[in-house]
Amino acid sequence: MTNEDVAKSEHALEILRTRGVGDLATKMGIELIELSAERAVATMPVEGNTQPLGVLHGGAHVVLGESLGSIAANVHAHPWGYAVGIEINATHHLSATEGIVTATCRALKLGRSLTSHEIKVHDKNGALLSTVRITNFLRAK
Repeated sequence: MTNEDVAKSEHALEILRTRGVGDLATKMGIELIELSAERAVATMPVEGNTQPLGVLHGGAHVVLGESLGSIAANVHAHPWGYAVGIEINATHHLSATEGIVTATCRALKLGRSLTSHEIKVHDKNGALLSTVRITNFLRAK
């Protein structure tokens, strides 16, 4: 899939071209499926992102959620500013031991100085694994 297929706006496309998704997201195998300030979708493999008991690491859920919420907030702030995370929390509902998980990010509030996004992570069967919430502060460039 090309960046053009993923991006839902020129701002999103420019963010992807200039910044990408980040080294950590790349190392974890996060693949962006859809991107706009209002909605973003990505997948991540369980394999390679597990904790010692063999389940998807809770921190991996948070990295996936923060990656999506931050990039969506940056799309909202572009071109006049950029977003920096100021608060994140996660609730883990179920564990995954294999396959691919899918995260769907939706904007709760897109303001002039703050954004809030909620990210829901599901397994291949659609079961809710975690809910991540992130608030970003928007700064002028």
